[in-house]
Amino acid sequence: MRAVIAEDSVLLRVGLIKVLEAGGFQVVAEAGDADGLLAAMEEHRPELALIDVRMPPGFTDEGVRAAMEIRRRWPGTPVVLLSQYVEERYAADLLSANTSGVGYLLKQRVADVADFVAAVRRVADGGTALDPQVVAQLLLRRDSDPLARLTPRERDVLGLMAEGRSNAGIAQALVVSESAVAKHINNIFAKLDLPVADADHRRVLAVLRFLGASRA
Repeated sequence: MRAVIAEDSVLLRVGLIKVLEAGGFQVVAEAGDADGLLAAMEEHRPELALIDVRMPPGFTDEGVRAAMEIRRRWPGTPVVLLSQYVEERYAADLLSANTSGVGYLLKQRVADVADFVAAVRRVADGGTALDPQVVAQLLLRRDSDPLARLTPRERDVLGLMAEGRSNAGIAQALVVSESAVAKHINNIFAKLDLPVADADHRRVLAVLRFLGASRA
């Protein structure tokens, strides 16, 4: 799978290239700013983009805006945002525009190569991957209805869903059976008043509700 990396730190960019290539990705281009990223996307049309949230010239949300532009120009392109700090509103902004092939990870995750590559591949395959620290912070903040209806265990399950875990992955993390996970997820759907739909769609809606980014 071909990837483009946009990161203004040369040292981190080199590290990301090595990590991705070791994980089976082909890095076809690299950029240090949003303009360079969009030019690389136009030239190479990769299957994945890894993007620093803050890039020149303003070091604010250039990467987020570039990611949303990528999704507008090339719909469905998986994008992973990389951030130095927890800024969960950026994940919500991107998810509110599209609900698949989106990741938001802290840069420190790169050091755990296996987990980082697994998260990136999950996004590349059309799933979601939210950094555990982002999820933990959201759990502290989202204490209003209807999330207040959830039990602590259901919040744990929803948090792991937001990270992009499958039922099997959630069961392994919580050391419970998959049937128990399925029961918790059905309870979450009911308590969040989510409409009857296919399971994958309701999972996305649940994560969006968790992020406070669900649309009318």
